[in-house]
Amino acid sequence: MLVVALVHSRLDYGNSVLVGLPAYLLRQFQSVLNAAARLVYHLRARDHITDELISLHWLRAPERILYKMAVLTYKAVHGGSPRYLSLLVHVANVSGRPALRSAGSNRLRIPPFKLSTISGRAFPVAVAQFWNRMPVNVTSANSLSAFRQQLKHTMFQLSFTDIIT
Repeated sequence: MLVVALVHSRLDYGNSVLVGLPAYLLRQFQSVLNAAARLVYHLRARDHITDELISLHWLRAPERILYKMAVLTYKAVHGGSPRYLSLLVHVANVSGRPALRSAGSNRLRIPPFKLSTISGRAFPVAVAQFWNRMPVNVTSANSLSAFRQQLKHTMFQLSFTDIIT
């Protein structure tokens, strides 16, 4: 189990950099997660792994990357991140415009960008787009631990909905 914890910490180290990865690299990332799950359950390489991922309550690779990115965003919005990250994230609530629907919401302003292939993967753009798609009950959590719990539950349901139901 110590080896799995070490693998997880190494994989999570650069997750926010992995936003917008091509599918073939995401498959490689997922294969590392699958290998760690096989190690825990002592499975062979050809055994099906989805049920074990569900029992371990592990997110798949794309959702895992988005989860880490959302946690960084929560910290940036609520002042728990380094200043350079907080400067990149802007809440859409503008004090001079109280009549707008965005006033009083916790939605993020998406900065303008030209190239969707490159600029769309930039941290301020990617986090704002993902944050604004999340349910309000998740983004309006009172604490980081509550946010993490609600976010993981939501992403786990989205990731494995077809299998669980």
